[in-house]
Formats: sequence, structure tokens, C-alpha cells
Amino acid sequence: MLGRGVFLSSRTNVFAPLMSDKPVYLTAEGLQKLKDELHRARTVERQEIVQAIAEARAQGDLSENAEYDAAKDAQGHLEARISKLEGTVGNARIIDESSVDTSSVRILSKVRVMNHKVKKEALYTIVAAAEADFALGKISVESPIGRNLLGKTVGDSIEIKVPAGRITLEVLEISR
Repeated sequence: MLGRGVFLSSRTNVFAPLMSDKPVYLTAEGLQKLKDELHRARTVERQEIVQAIAEARAQGDLSENAEYDAAKDAQGHLEARISKLEGTVGNARIIDESSVDTSSVRILSKVRVMNHKVKKEALYTIVAAAEADFALGKISVESPIGRNLLGKTVGDSIEIKVPAGRITLEVLEISR
């Protein structure tokens, strides 16, 4: 029991006050991927961990059982991931890609830029952190590049501090 009449069960998320209720803007495809990942984590991965814990328990003394400790750690990590996915899915807002304004860079904008440091063009799609995949050109609105591109228009140049140093990008085209 915590305080006056407040009970803490094993299913209570003690980190809930730390989680944000900010909306997460996703494409329909991105939300479906997250839902699929959440379903797999809740069903398949949870069951695999329960089985691993049961097998480790069957080995006897739990006080010096590394397999048991590893399985319990994996269970904790999985539950944290499930909680994070539930929060993201619960706060998801679908963006209609056809309504993305191309007058300035916004979430879901496709932005063609010139990297003046290496004299090469790049095409980025600005997405929520949950959908980011740099290999596919999808960069998070929370990344240094994504954050600095937001609100820019064609012809704007910006200097951005990235882990590799500073780069200057010029916005060449914005589309959806």
C-alpha cells in the first residue's frame, strides 16, 4: 500500500507519470507496423520469455541461476518496450499525406536538399521518431536535421550541427 488507500499492484505502471501524452503523428502504414510489433511482443515474445523462465526455474537453485536472471532481465526489457509501444499507439494521430502543405517543410514532407559540404543532393522524408529509418531516407522530426528543416521553404539554407560536425543544407524542393 502506498499512502492513503493507494495500492500498487504488479500490473501498475509506476513510470506512467513520466510518459508523455504528446500526440505522435504517423502515417497509416507506420501505425500499422507499430500495432503489429505490439501484438507480436504481447503474444509471441511474452510466451517465449515465460517459457525461458520456466525452463530456468526447472534447473533448481534460483540464487545462482544465470539463465533465470537473464530471462527475468529480458522480461523486464520486453515489458518496458510493450509499455512504450502502447503509449505510442495510444497517442498516435494519423496524418493524411494528401493534405500535407508543401509551402514549407512539415512532418511527412519530402525534402530534396543540397549538402554543400559534400556537394551532393539528398532526399529526406520527415517522419515521427517511431517511423524513422535513415537507410530509407526517413528522418525523425526530433533529429538535428529534421528539427532544423521544419518550417523552412525552398531556397532556405541552414547550418546544422550533426555528430560528424557541421553541415550546410539548402532546401531545393518540398513535395509530399
